Amino acid sequence: MGHGHHGMLSDATYSRLSSTSVLMDFVELPSQLMEHWFDEPEILKEYARHYETGEPIPDELLAKIQAAKSFQEGFRTIEYTSCALIDMALHSLSEYPDDFDLTKFEEEELGRLGMPVGIVMRHRPAHFSHLFSTSAYAAGYYVYLWAEVLDADVYAAFRESGNVFDPDTAEKARKFIYSAGNTVAPDELFRQFRGRDPDISFMLEKKGLSSAGAPVS
Repeated sequence: MGHGHHGMLSDATYSRLSSTSVLMDFVELPSQLMEHWFDEPEILKEYARHYETGEPIPDELLAKIQAAKSFQEGFRTIEYTSCALIDMALHSLSEYPDDFDLTKFEEEELGRLGMPVGIVMRHRPAHFSHLFSTSAYAAGYYVYLWAEVLDADVYAAFRESGNVFDPDTAEKARKFIYSAGNTVAPDELFRQFRGRDPDISFMLEKKGLSSAGAPVS
């Protein structure tokens, strides 16, 4: 849905600079941002209804859903991040010898990174289609996690307004996130929306990996 909005709200003269024709670092932001409204009580109570009675989802169940959001988030973050780091390491090699051992490279690199025992990569290199089916995500698998930094920070702007449906904040999001395409550098678009560079703390808080207001080292 977010990619669709990115296209429908595009306001650029040239198609190659419009809609989702943006840098990989930015393209998932308009998509992932929309997911934040999914579990807002006002939204859930509109469509999460009992199939027989039509009663909206009860507050007790909503509380349980919220409490479960961060379950195993540490595991999921590490299994994803290890893939992104292996991706970068593989594409940082200047050459590959004829006897290049991918399994050995993976093992040594994970050892260097300090991969925790009991957690494995989400995608082993041999079936990592994001990297090898096309060149689009080569050395760029990290973009989904980076988009989480951006989308959590952008959604925080809505929360800070006191209304997650705030029209003024929504208009700024339309102008600087959904409409501009690649007519302006994405880092500059973010600064125009937020007034500063991205802050990772909102993503960590969303994942349950830090508490609100906790300093990030």
